[in-house]
Amino acid sequence: MAIPNSKTEIIAAIKNNYSKLKNDLENIPIAWTDAQEMDGHAKGTKMSVHNLVSYLVGWGELVLKWHRLKSNNTTIIFPERGYKWNELGKLAQKFYSDYEDFDYPELLIKLDAVVAEILQLVENTSNNELYHKPWYGKWTQGRMIQLNTSSPYKNTRTRVRKWKRLKEKDSEQ
Repeated sequence: MAIPNSKTEIIAAIKNNYSKLKNDLENIPIAWTDAQEMDGHAKGTKMSVHNLVSYLVGWGELVLKWHRLKSNNTTIIFPERGYKWNELGKLAQKFYSDYEDFDYPELLIKLDAVVAEILQLVENTSNNELYHKPWYGKWTQGRMIQLNTSSPYKNTRTRVRKWKRLKEKDSEQ
């Protein structure tokens, strides 16, 4: 799917990519979800499926926070207070920590809620606001949402499917 350029396209991309990812995430045995076997978001680290879902929740929550702050005419510190764009691995580690006390099924419910809230945000925002006004530097709000939702959902799905195939192959031996 091409990069969304309208409200209709971003909604479709989020729904499509998330529904496919959700199906994959729900079909992972819970016993596998804490294994630190995938390359992490910070160089030289490993992460689990639980960490990966925490990462998606964290970015989703951040998108919602940016919107709330912007709506209240409050200055937004991008990407997050205490982090620079070249420190996203450290921010990922923060997200892992933020949600470490959630068990995997609870974390999936949390991700569903965040995705639903983002979809509602998009539904309640005009196409003009989403795609025809700069929102952060040269980026529109729609593009910032896409970069932190539908694109990572698609990338995560690829990553999870590859990991799961290897895991299943190892468990057969």
